[in-house]
Amino acid sequence: MKLWFQFGLMFGLAVSSAFASELAILHNGFSIRHEKSEIVGTVTRLYLGTDRSGYVDIPTNEIDRFEKDLTPAVLTPPVLARPSEVPLPERPQSLNEVIDTIGNRHHIDPDLINSVIHAESGFNARAVSPKGAQGLMQLMPHTASQLGVANAFDPKSNVEGGTRYLRELLERYNFDLVKALAAYNAGPHRVEQYRGVPPYYETRAYVASIIRDFNRKKRAQQRISAASKSKAVTSQPQLASTKKHPETSASQIEPLPGSH
Repeated sequence: MKLWFQFGLMFGLAVSSAFASELAILHNGFSIRHEKSEIVGTVTRLYLGTDRSGYVDIPTNEIDRFEKDLTPAVLTPPVLARPSEVPLPERPQSLNEVIDTIGNRHHIDPDLINSVIHAESGFNARAVSPKGAQGLMQLMPHTASQLGVANAFDPKSNVEGGTRYLRELLERYNFDLVKALAAYNAGPHRVEQYRGVPPYYETRAYVASIIRDFNRKKRAQQRISAASKSKAVTSQPQLASTKKHPETSASQIEPLPGSH
């Protein structure tokens, strides 16, 4: 009986409940926090939680008195991860980084995505068209829903959905960019109805604007690339005087000053 009492006492002292409201003060000076109590034969059953799933039986004659528990409950501190396990906060991405990442994932030139966004919303993530299209790539609510875009005003989600939709249209029209852009603007049913770009001024201006902007970006990149290559060639050390050219023999190369 003494062994059971000691076990019960240790168990009662080890368990701390945030819902306990009373203390059982024992003759030996120990106290047991509990929620409810009842007498069962010669013992008093102390319930450690409100659901009565845990309890400890204490001989009634070992209990001196009951008091209200006025002390704050002891809470178990959270287990802290080691410094190496603490995840670093994700660095916010710029819109260009988002477009680059999504474009590479769907194998679409990020410059094309940029041109579509420029034509659709002018890079206004909160843009709403008169017809109800939303966000950077102007997704209609039903289209956004089909693409799994929960928030069309979230730039990352909008660009992901719009780029995936553009990729689907490109595959649908055998990567005919003109038809894919026309379908993005007017809907695939119109492109199929007219077997090409619909005779709408808005759609034709839209397609021409994107292709013109996209081509302008590519030409600018080509000029920068060509200029960089030219600069790299001219900045290299001039070693021509020490190299044999097809039209020049070694005997025709004059020695450098001070080489004798």
